Amino acid sequence: MLIFQKHKGFTLVEVMVAVAVIALGLAAVIKTVTSTTNNTIYLRDKTLAYWVAQNQMAEMEITSAKPKNGFTDGEETLAGLTWYWTRKVEGTEDPDTSRIEISVRKDKDKSAQNFVTLITLIFNPK
Repeated sequence: MLIFQKHKGFTLVEVMVAVAVIALGLAAVIKTVTSTTNNTIYLRDKTLAYWVAQNQMAEMEITSAKPKNGFTDGEETLAGLTWYWTRKVEGTEDPDTSRIEISVRKDKDKSAQNFVTLITLIFNPK
C-alpha cells in the first residue's frame, strides 16, 4: 500500500517570486538612499558656499575705504574644502554706493557652476 504524504512548504516558483519582490523593494530603497545622500551633499555645499560669500561680504563691509571697481578673485578654505570666489564691484547712480556681487564655486575654472551668487549694495560716503 502506497501512502502519499502531503508536504508543507513553499514551491520553487513561490520562493522565486518572493525573492524577486524583495529585490525590487531593496532596489527602491537603495535608489532613495542614494538620492537623499546626493541631495544632502548638494545642500551642504550650497550652505558652505553661502557662508564663504557672506565672509567675503563681511570683509567688504568692515573695510572703511570705498571698494575699487572691477573684479577680484580669491580662494578660501572652509570645512576642509577649497572654495573659489569672484567679487565684482561696480558703481551705481549714487557715487557713494557700490554694487557688489560675489560668486562662489568649487572649481578654480571661472566657467564652473556657481553654487551661490550674493549681491548687495554698500554705502561708502567720501
